[in-house]
Amino acid sequence: MTVFSSEYHVGEDERNNSKGFTAAAVVCAVALLVLSFTTFFIGRKNAYELDTVPKFEKAIDDGHYTEALEIYRGIQDEVLKSSPGEQASNSFRVEMLDEMENIVRVRVNSICDQIIDNRYVLTTSDINFLDSMRELTSSIVSERLYGICEEFLLGRVEKPVVMYFFEQLQPIGNFAATANPLLRELDFIETATGDVQNAERYYGEGNYVDAVKKYTQVNEDYDGFVGDYCDMRIAEIKETMYEPMMAEGEHLLQTYKFYSAEQLFSDLAVIFPEDDMIKSNLLTATSHTTEVKEYRGQIEVICVRSLIVNTDAAFSERYHSGNTDLYLTTYEFEKILENLYERDYVLVDPENLIEASDPTFLLERNLKVPKGKKPLVVVIENLQYSCSAYSSGTCRRLVLNDENQVCGEYVNSDKETIVSRTAEAIGLLDTFVEKHPDFTYDGAKGIISVSGYEACFGYVVSADEVDDRNAALSAANLPQIDPSSEDIEYNREKVKEIVSVLADNGWKFASCTYAYIDDCRNTEKEVLIEDTTKWLDQIGSLFGEVHMLVYPNGNYIYGTDDRAVYYKNLGFRIFFGGGATPYYTYGDNYLYLDRAMMSYKTLTREAYKDLFDYNDIIDPVRKKNTET
Repeated sequence: MTVFSSEYHVGEDERNNSKGFTAAAVVCAVALLVLSFTTFFIGRKNAYELDTVPKFEKAIDDGHYTEALEIYRGIQDEVLKSSPGEQASNSFRVEMLDEMENIVRVRVNSICDQIIDNRYVLTTSDINFLDSMRELTSSIVSERLYGICEEFLLGRVEKPVVMYFFEQLQPIGNFAATANPLLRELDFIETATGDVQNAERYYGEGNYVDAVKKYTQVNEDYDGFVGDYCDMRIAEIKETMYEPMMAEGEHLLQTYKFYSAEQLFSDLAVIFPEDDMIKSNLLTATSHTTEVKEYRGQIEVICVRSLIVNTDAAFSERYHSGNTDLYLTTYEFEKILENLYERDYVLVDPENLIEASDPTFLLERNLKVPKGKKPLVVVIENLQYSCSAYSSGTCRRLVLNDENQVCGEYVNSDKETIVSRTAEAIGLLDTFVEKHPDFTYDGAKGIISVSGYEACFGYVVSADEVDDRNAALSAANLPQIDPSSEDIEYNREKVKEIVSVLADNGWKFASCTYAYIDDCRNTEKEVLIEDTTKWLDQIGSLFGEVHMLVYPNGNYIYGTDDRAVYYKNLGFRIFFGGGATPYYTYGDNYLYLDRAMMSYKTLTREAYKDLFDYNDIIDPVRKKNTET
């Protein structure tokens, strides 16, 4: 039974295999048939192409324009008559039409270019070709007629050239329908050229809003060619501007530049009146803005150094350092901000006081602030993080956290490395603005002045700094460093990253000389030149264009002094000296302001009583250790 069953199943498998072979043979036969047909079809197609396009081109070369046109129209009819299902197989015919059109386009453009560039006079053969090829030449010449009018409108070609171009082509009967209306509009085109070119200049500068406004204004005054061109450019610019300007506006909102955001979204609302996102963003901006008025009074400038964040290291008997009198604690700085906010001060950018686009002279600008507010400038002095300040409980460097926010890094009394936004004046001011957006006018934060001696932001960024850094480390009983060129370059990139984030968030930068020169007023020009050359090369190159200089210890140089002229010629236009009371003045191509130094030694000054309550701002930890 078992044997019989086995034999039976073997026979069945063989029959199944036989059927499978038969089916496979059929499939192979069909595939071969399709392949043969396809090969034949492709071969026929290639032969067709190889024969037809050269025939077309030869007919043109021989002056048999009627024959050439018949070839073109024949292929075109085949394409037009084909059903949708045949379009795929018709693709080679479409390619042939493109090839023939390109042959004609090259010849027409050659003739037109000669007319424009060389005042070429059309021959009988040229005229016969242009006239006889009918719709093929007509569409191309029409493009060129419109194109030269566009070039004329944009100021790229002179009117006599345009007139000569039309003079050559207009008599050809096939082109009159296009040429005659354009000829009648040339005077209007000429009148509009100035405004259109201004609109294009705005567009080229990335000033999309003014470009659209200008084109809209022109469009209201002209119909025909100029009006059509304006419509086209407005549509193109609107498409180009929408995404980048929306991104810019949303970034302005994120960085508390509400007044700029309000202006931007107001302009966009006119251009895109139905856009709900623009309306929503505009509402967000206007909810944080108030009436702005020109301010004519004094401008308060306060200045702080690095802050004491580790009060144990600063004030305990074990670590106490006499240098703590030079610094505020993080608590004291935050209390000063609170007092200033309660007294209606608002952060402003001093560069808004000047128009300095011309390097040879400076124009005064009236500062604008929200109604009821008083302007305030905050300067953070010499943010280098010298090792000598470590014993005072200050940070050791700036770093970026995981959220790309600028933080201070310090070592606490347990030898732990701590990273915190509220460890330094930068982060404290940033977080205070986040809580009180009306403390800044249009996103202004403060000015960070930097030297080059020993470090920048706590990083050794040049070989010149290594010896000074090691001397300071040795004095602080800390290990020496021996950075490679790769280490220094890495540090420079880290500083650049921090600078980029700071600038993006409204901070500005200033020099306080490379060596933090104690008394610039009594320093020889040659010394200042050497010092400034090093600052520009090693430090300024990390910060981009810097237009402000903070004189160390307030020992400023008079603006007419040859040394001050040297600074101005390098692009420094705003200078900060020192003084407990607010004062600023415009000089010969510069603006000068006094800054009030904030340290524990100076907080009791009578001049500061209108800024804050001394008893309210003193850190309880300092007070406790001072009393004991």
